[in-house]
Parts: sequence; structure tokens; C-alpha cells
Amino acid sequence: MYCKNKFVYAALIACMLLSPLFSFAGKIVVSCLGTDITYGEGMYNREKNNFPRQLQYLLGAHYEVHNYGVSGATLLQRGNLPYMQQSMFTKALQTKSDIVILEFGTNDTKGINRPFSTEFLGDFRELITKVRAAQGFNFPRIIILMPPPVYLEDSMGVNDSILRRDIQPMLRQAAYETGVEIIDLYPAFTGQKDLLPDLVHPSSIGAALIARRLYEAVSFLPDKSFDIFKRLDMPVKTSSFYGYACADFTFNGRACKVVKPRLAAKDRPWVWRARFWGHESQTDIAMLERGYHVVYCDVAEMFGNPRCVAIWNNFYALLRRSGLARKAILEGMSRGGIYVYNWALANPEKVAAIYADAPVLDFNSWPGHSGSGPGSRENWEIFKQQYQLTEEEAVQYHQSPLDNAGKVARLGFPMLHVVGDADSVVPVNENTAPFEQQLKAAGAAITVIHKPGVGHHPHSLANPRPIVEFMLAATGHKINFARKPVPAAEYRSAAGWKKDCGWWEQHADIDSLLLARQGKLDILFAGNSITQGTGGHRTKTTNKAGFAAFDSTFGKWNWECAGISGDRVQHLLWRFQNGAYVAAKPKVMVVTIGVNNFGDNDSAEEIAAGILDLAAWVKRHMPSTKLVLSGLLPTGFTKEDPRRMKYHGIQRVLAAANHNGYTYLPLTDIFTDREGNLISEAYAKDGIHLTGKGYRMWAAALGPVVEGLLR
Repeated sequence: MYCKNKFVYAALIACMLLSPLFSFAGKIVVSCLGTDITYGEGMYNREKNNFPRQLQYLLGAHYEVHNYGVSGATLLQRGNLPYMQQSMFTKALQTKSDIVILEFGTNDTKGINRPFSTEFLGDFRELITKVRAAQGFNFPRIIILMPPPVYLEDSMGVNDSILRRDIQPMLRQAAYETGVEIIDLYPAFTGQKDLLPDLVHPSSIGAALIARRLYEAVSFLPDKSFDIFKRLDMPVKTSSFYGYACADFTFNGRACKVVKPRLAAKDRPWVWRARFWGHESQTDIAMLERGYHVVYCDVAEMFGNPRCVAIWNNFYALLRRSGLARKAILEGMSRGGIYVYNWALANPEKVAAIYADAPVLDFNSWPGHSGSGPGSRENWEIFKQQYQLTEEEAVQYHQSPLDNAGKVARLGFPMLHVVGDADSVVPVNENTAPFEQQLKAAGAAITVIHKPGVGHHPHSLANPRPIVEFMLAATGHKINFARKPVPAAEYRSAAGWKKDCGWWEQHADIDSLLLARQGKLDILFAGNSITQGTGGHRTKTTNKAGFAAFDSTFGKWNWECAGISGDRVQHLLWRFQNGAYVAAKPKVMVVTIGVNNFGDNDSAEEIAAGILDLAAWVKRHMPSTKLVLSGLLPTGFTKEDPRRMKYHGIQRVLAAANHNGYTYLPLTDIFTDREGNLISEAYAKDGIHLTGKGYRMWAAALGPVVEGLLR
């Protein structure tokens, strides 16, 4: 490109570098090209629930999202329905896009399209080339979506084995060769057949999961100018690590690796793998997707001794000189637990968090023979040699991480352990369990995920989302979706919804009732399925288990039910902002919401923040309405239940907030006994939904408060 005016030239270059952060058209344009999954095949109300539409809800008015999905299409140009030969592809190329999302691969596994060898890879390269050429100087971000699992093993239909064996590696290779981004949807759907009702196509709820993941990718701000390979200042050999560029090099005599993300996050966060490079790497891949670097320095087999710590100190200094963040997330599997905790004890100010998986925390448990496990004679001898200990000294050695748990508790960073409860090699009761007990007694932040019936292997989680979200939260990158007002994508026949009565129909039904009674409505109950059970005058649901109790208590007033099964905090906030609630002007509104956010792994603090946003919105936009806010009803049958602990965490935040403008009404004491357990007669077997007695108790607790506000 040549331009006589150097200032115009500089402006054009700046625009290209900033794209897609700013669009020439004023909005950032996102185009989704793909097959059945993009189109929304098989899902209820696909026009409103396909993932591009749900992504639009999340991104808001500053974005414009297009759906160019073609049901049944293949990437293969000799396939049974080649996408690049469809009119929808031509239309997509004519759209000037800032971000292009490509979803292909599932249909290409059909028997009619096999065998394809590397044809698929070549056709994907061609697709990317055509997309780039059509955009001219717009230089779009391109993101490849790797398909979710297929739970059908039809020899001539779509096939999961071929998807994993052939399609996934070629997608990663295409990303590596062309320099585009890649997001792997496969782990997120692993073990969740309910998200793929026909075992192939995501449901509307599955589409919501995809939309959330894409929102994370689209909304994050990258550091486009950062390339750590150029800063290492040493010879490196570059190869592909699951589609990402990996630099292999020798530093101070040690074999090292640095894998860079396609786009680095602004603050250049990183994950430091201690041992067993490439083993169960799903978490590492997920963090690379999110702009984190992943690094490794081989110190096998030094068992975290002082020399090992010194080597890592030098490696850390190299990475800091090369531009990575001051604090690292340490990742230690098995004996790697010794390494990460020993280095953290020596360098606490350099640690953002620790993720330890089936970690060795006591040398006498492993490789020693003092515990219930088999130990390892060979590694016991290496341990003694590395620490220069005699047999007697080794048996009496008391500087393992478990021995230093008190010191670790004072270091101030969060910790996550993932353990198999049936681990006989590194027994949980000799390592993580006593470690956790000591840390919690000292008030330290540690979370332990248990895998019932699982031994020492496999490490990690098939769906690493809890690990990934832990890392994101520890480094300030986790998005609180409870504060993002969006419509839901639910269709719940089990909740009594009739045919053609999905979430949107429920929302419209409520709005019609509110508009019919605007200015005359005394009480409105808003929330999720628990509130929906009060029934009101709803016509789109048969779930009215609490109607008798509520009508008996509140029937002398005009009252209505605005609960929708499955609603999260963000869904209710969207309904308030986009429904007829302001127009209805209820005199009193009772809000009970939050328990469904548990299923999204939202933290207590995140859920509480969303609830407080909701209260603030009502106060600002519905000033004549008197709000009664309970948060959510108690859940989890015992006080030790993790759900109960999260419930109490939410209520602690809500209780500490400024309640000016609304009535805060926690109902813990109403639904629990003296020991803190749920009153079982009030709850269904899930410890969430109420029985008839529960609704009577709830109505009785609300009655005096509501009546007082109506006087």
C-alpha cells in the first residue's frame, strides 16, 4: 500500500492495528459462518436462541452479530453440501466484518464425506484465505470454533471418533499455519449429553454456553504488539502445541518451553507447569485460548530442593525480562505439588495462585513408605540424594509442604486442589486433606474438588471449566455473567411448560398480565421456578404448587406471579429492563433469585453483586415500588453442604450492603432448624424447590412484611 500523505497512511495503519476494537461503520461487526450449530438446528425457538443471537444479547448495541450458518453444510468442497458453494457464504463475504467466527467439522465426519485425508485442512486454508481477501484492509480477527462432542457413533453418520482423531488435529494445524485464533468447545460439552438432546446439536442452553465463551473471546482486550519469542533473545526451535506456537530452548543448561497465545492478554498473565509437560493439557489449552502464556522449565528430578528453586528463580527472571506479568499461576500435578509449593514459599510475592492436582505434599507419604500407599523405592533414593539425606534423616525430614502448611496459609494467594478420592498412590487423607484442614483453620483460601471413585489418574477434569475459572478469578480476568442482563434460553417441559411455551412465551405471558393490571397491582412476586410455583394468573405453566398458600395469604390484594423456571439473576434483570414491570407500577415487589446461578459455577460474591445490581435498578427505575429482597431461599440440606456455604456467602454480602430504598428479608431462620439443617418437610428432594408446606411457611413469613408495606 502506498499513500502520498504520510498522516493519512499513519491513520490507516493505526486503524488496522486497532481493528476490531473500532469499526469504520461505528459498530463492531461479528459474522458467524458455519453449519447446523451456528444455524441453530433442532433447538427450540432457534431464531432467538441460536448462539449468534445469544452473543448479540451479551455484546449489546455496540456490536452487530450476523448468523451465516447453513444447516447440513460441510467445509469439504467435495462434501455433500459444500459451504463455500452456498449463497449464504457469498453473503457473508459481502459483509465487512471485524470479527469472523468459523464453525465447521461435525458434518465432515459423515460417511458420505470420507475418506478425506488432508483435504479438510486444505479447504480450511482456502476458506480463511477467501475470508481475509473479501475483507480487504479490514484485517478481521478470525476465530475457529472446534465442534462439541458427538454422542452418536453411526458408522455412516457424524462420528465422534473421526472428529477427535482427524478433524480436531487439522483444525489446530489450520489455526497454527494461518495464525488465527481457536476455541475448543469439546471439553465444555464433555459428559453433558443433556446439552445435546439429539446427541449431535446443542440445545438452546448449550448455545448459551457457546455464546458466553465467545463473549469472553470477543470482549477481551489483547496486547497485539507483544511477542515474547522476540524478547527471549536466544535461539529457539518453534513447533505447534495444540495449534499454538511453542518455543523450545535451553536456558542455564535446562530444557525450557514457552507457548504463546494467539493474542496475549493486556497484562500478559501466565501459567507455569511444574512437571509432566503435555499431560492432561486441557487446562493449559483453555488458558492459551484466553490470552495466557504457558511455560515450563525442566527440573526433573530434583523434588523442589534449594537448587531447583534457584534454577526456577533464574527462569522466572528471564520471563519477567521478556515481558510476562509479575505473578505466575503455578500448576503442579502429582509430585509437581512439591515443586510449586516449595517455590511459592521462597517467592510468595511472585505467585498469583496455585492449582495442584493429586499433589504430593508429604515426602513420607510418597515416595516414602510411611503412609498407606506403595511409595516408590527408586524415587525415594533420588529424593535422599537430591536433599543429601541419610535414610534416618529422610524419615525424620519435616520440611514438606504439609509440614509448612502454616507458612503457606500466610502467603495470601488462592489455592485449588483437584483430587481423586480413591487415590491409593498419593492418598488424599495423607496429603490434601490435612493440608486443607490446616489452611482453613488459619483462614486461608483453598478449594478442593473431589472426584469420587477416581484414583491417582486421570489428572485434571475432562471439562476444566472450574480450574480455568479459578485461574481467571485469581488474575482478575473472570467475567461476572450474573451482572450481564440477558434473556434466558430455557425450555423446561419438566417445569410444566406446555408445547410452544418456552422462556420467551413465559416472558410475554407475564408482560401481558402486567399490562392488563398496570396501576392496579398491589403485589408482584418475581424470581425463578420457586416463585413460578406460586402460579398467580399465569396461563403458560401448570406448575402452581404454591398457589393455594399464596392466594390464601395475599388473595385480598391484587397479586401476580412473575417467576420463570431456570432464571438466573441476569435473566430477571433483563426482564425488568425490557418488560412491562415499570409500566405495571406494583406497590410491592418481592424478589427471590440466585440459586440457578449455582449451576453456572458463579461465586457467592458474583451472585450477590448481580442481586445488588438488580436492587439498584429497581430503586432507580421503579421508585414508587417498595422492594422486598430476600436474595434466595436457603438451599443444601445440611449446614456443611457446599450449596449452603455459598448461600451464606451470598447473604453475608447482601447483609453488609446499604439497604436504603428496599427491605432486606433473609429467610434462613424460617427454613432451617436449630442445628442449621433444612426443614425437610418444606423441601423437595433436591433441597431447592418447596413442597406445599414450604409454600405455606414462605407465605406466612412474607405476609406481615408485605402487609406492613401496603398500609
